[in-house]
Amino acid sequence: MVFSLVDLCAKEVVSDHSSSPCWLGSVPRELYGPLLEAAFTYCRPLAIGELVQRWPERALAVGRKRRPGQNPPNRLCVQALLLAVVRGLADKRCALQLLDLCGLQCEDECVEDSMGGWSLTVALCSMVLQATVAAQKGVRKEGERERKRSLETERTRDSAIKRDRGSGGRGIEVEKGSEEELEGKGLKVDRLRDLRVEEGGEVVMGVRRRMEMQKRSGSVDLNRESGDLDPEPVLLHVCADLFVNARSWERMRGALTSQGPLRLHCRYLRVEELPAPSIAALLSLLPEQGLRGLDIRYSSLAVSGLALLLPLLAPFSHLRALKLHYCNLDLHRALPGQEGALKDMSQGLGGLKGLRHLSLTALRLPGHLRLLLSSLSQPLEVLELPYLSLTPADLSYLSCSPHASSLQRLDLSENRLDESSLPSLRRLLSQATLSLAQLSLCGCGLSDGLLATLLPSLSCCRALQSLRLALNPLSLTGLLSLVRTAAGIPSLRLLLYPNPLEEYEAGLPPMPSSAQLLDWPLAEEGEIREAVLFQLEELLRQSGRSSDLFLTSDLLNFTKDLLEVE
Repeated sequence: MVFSLVDLCAKEVVSDHSSSPCWLGSVPRELYGPLLEAAFTYCRPLAIGELVQRWPERALAVGRKRRPGQNPPNRLCVQALLLAVVRGLADKRCALQLLDLCGLQCEDECVEDSMGGWSLTVALCSMVLQATVAAQKGVRKEGERERKRSLETERTRDSAIKRDRGSGGRGIEVEKGSEEELEGKGLKVDRLRDLRVEEGGEVVMGVRRRMEMQKRSGSVDLNRESGDLDPEPVLLHVCADLFVNARSWERMRGALTSQGPLRLHCRYLRVEELPAPSIAALLSLLPEQGLRGLDIRYSSLAVSGLALLLPLLAPFSHLRALKLHYCNLDLHRALPGQEGALKDMSQGLGGLKGLRHLSLTALRLPGHLRLLLSSLSQPLEVLELPYLSLTPADLSYLSCSPHASSLQRLDLSENRLDESSLPSLRRLLSQATLSLAQLSLCGCGLSDGLLATLLPSLSCCRALQSLRLALNPLSLTGLLSLVRTAAGIPSLRLLLYPNPLEEYEAGLPPMPSSAQLLDWPLAEEGEIREAVLFQLEELLRQSGRSSDLFLTSDLLNFTKDLLEVE
């Protein structure tokens, strides 16, 4: 990585915090960005706090783009950023109005001391609540100062009235006929000591009397002291990707309902282990503008829960991605009311006019793909259907649907493929030949014979960049045919291939399932593995693809996202 002169100078400037009083007051606004980036890169939380507290621009984006090999910001740096944002609300030098933290969190557990999605969400909610409390304290202090100024003014006026008594004022004389008239005006005779009459005859109340009247009528200032404060104007909008589960749900609700100077917006929302009513309540609190993706995982929603939630997503006009993973939906067994709930789900999906990315993992919906996808008004660009128990009828519909020619990413992993479903899959690939960039067929039971039937269709996918075929029972001969075909696809950059059956220890069934291939140990002798790798490398060398086509059988460490589709 080559650094520019500005980057190198910024590194030196932020490295010595003792010198910050010398340069903070004279830094031009154009250099705040490089200085802040250097402070994040080299973990200088104090410099981050000072820069953000006096940020000269209206917008600040952190975490959007990182250089290759660059780790996400350190946890201490993120905390310093959030604290500085709250301090900047009271700093006249800070012009910040929009803080964009989308993409800041890191879900990679290998990166030490990084800010994960859950911890970042909790920190953001704490920041919003802290800013609200600080604003309310400021309002109370200002109200107290205003009350003292008002009392001082009243005392001054009352003193002036007393001084004028000798020159023309007089005390009030209560006659029998006027006593009832005064009491009708809310004035008690025994309180007349607090009243004065000016020369023109106007009745003026003293300070003590006016305070009692204000308390009786419930004035605004007294209500403010009791904590019933008006909503604060929004000074700063914060946009981020949020992660909510049962532990952070209450704090998230508090942050979204607070009436403080910070307003929290969500771009992508990930929800785990929350019941459908809680998710519905959360959606009702989110601003409708800006939500682009919803990811629900490990929540026992069933068909009724999804039928409840999907219509609530219709107001989110910018929603492009919906992911439902392991939501306890299994339609292998017919249940009362099931068909009606499925129709409600279909109508709910039809209300998502901007949906382009749909992911349904382990929902077990055999034979119902047409019902779900036919209601969509626009073709999908990303369709992920792993563990969905698809039938040949489902694949037949998908190959003839409007979505086929628009798909950029398709995941059919762990759906059993056989001779009856391959014609539909080949037709689907022929429809998506110019658009499909990522294809995953892991664990689909593809043997040498089935793969040989499928390879001609794969070779026609001219836009394909990533092909995943792990956990399929292929022999070494079938694997070599696969690599030879992959090398003939000019756009392909990644091939995740299965270990050939020859590499496993003895005792493996002739046609093992994906679960057996995953659990069965590989042979301890490294000679077979080395021979396989040598043949694969030789194929790449002969085809001239050694430098731009990456082959791997590692399920955990391969590059998953070569094509980013939002």
